[in-house]
Amino acid sequence: QLQLEESGGGLLQPGGSLRLSCAGSGFLVEYSTIGWFRQAPGKERDGISCTSKDGVTTNYAESVKGRFTISRDSAKNTVYLQMNNLKPEDSAQYFCAAPYPWASADNMCLMTRDDYAYWGLGTQVTVQG
Repeated sequence: QLQLEESGGGLLQPGGSLRLSCAGSGFLVEYSTIGWFRQAPGKERDGISCTSKDGVTTNYAESVKGRFTISRDSAKNTVYLQMNNLKPEDSAQYFCAAPYPWASADNMCLMTRDDYAYWGLGTQVTVQG
């Protein structure tokens, strides 16, 4: 059974860095599109980054571009989200997800929530001074 588990969240001050991990089981992340999403209280769950099946294409929401980096370690079957220069508005529950087969392509990825079928339980990131 395909499962995803996020870890690495925490409480930190503005300007700090965190690396979130998304560990896959029941499938190989190196052959899958993976997306990162976040949801703050009272708000929608928004896509912030994704990596394509072949790992060549990565996309970022404008709000995190230049600060966040998505990567994968095939040996550990894990996808990472490196987050630098964190801001209070980055505070949210962070989720990783894998898409429906029909939404998965070799060289592209989208950050549309409805394209994703498999979700982890999330990890909390809180940025406050």
